[in-house]
Amino acid sequence: MLKIAIAGACGRMGRALIKAVTQSDKMIMSAAVHKKGSSLLGVDAGEMAGIGRVNVPVVATIAEAEFDVLIDFTLVGPSLENLEYCVEKHKSIVIGTTGFSVDQKKRIAQAGESIPVLLAANMSVGMNLCFHLLKQMSEVLGDESDIEIIETHHRHKVDSPSGTAMRLGEVVADALGRDLSGCAVYGREGVSEPRDRNTIGFATVRAGDVVGDHTVLFASEGERVELTHKASSRMTFAKGAVRAAHWLGGQANGFYDMEDVLGLR
Repeated sequence: MLKIAIAGACGRMGRALIKAVTQSDKMIMSAAVHKKGSSLLGVDAGEMAGIGRVNVPVVATIAEAEFDVLIDFTLVGPSLENLEYCVEKHKSIVIGTTGFSVDQKKRIAQAGESIPVLLAANMSVGMNLCFHLLKQMSEVLGDESDIEIIETHHRHKVDSPSGTAMRLGEVVADALGRDLSGCAVYGREGVSEPRDRNTIGFATVRAGDVVGDHTVLFASEGERVELTHKASSRMTFAKGAVRAAHWLGGQANGFYDMEDVLGLR
């Protein structure tokens, strides 16, 4: 049985991950890690997640954990620290954290030379199918359309636009041979020139408890085509991450994403 450790175990995603791992018959949760100083340290992870006792106490560092694969949905700084530990100890890691810079993503990719690493802006199987479909849509519609990406998340989300929205933009830009850093427009205000068709617009909404809604809009003269994904439960992402962890446990060193897990390449 594959041993899974969960970083950020006491957060919203961490609790969903605990439920998803314990529901799997292919792996066991061997460790639940949360930040130092948390009042939940020492608490049984299952009871904390509302699923009953699992005899795995919440610990403060992954150095206290025994595992084959770490699933990390934390913040940029802790994720990079956990990555370094996994490289040092030759452990696999699934990273669902978002908000990394270009240089930080390169650093994560380089870690794949030493261990199996999987980084995905969105672990949902449905969203990753959308990424796959979006490439074809962009190739057919992109040059004749104004393209806008609209995303909505709960009021506590810290990065903006979301990592998923940025990944959607990257897929569109790559399909059209554009550089996203040069053509992205993040919000609009005041009087502006007519829209440049070569730009890719982003609109961000933060409100309430929305888990995650994303739409890519292709608008041309006379018609609009929209690709939309709506997540109503964090279990969608948790189950995808658990599927990724199981897949990664059997892989050689390398840098992977959910398209590799789903065989969409």
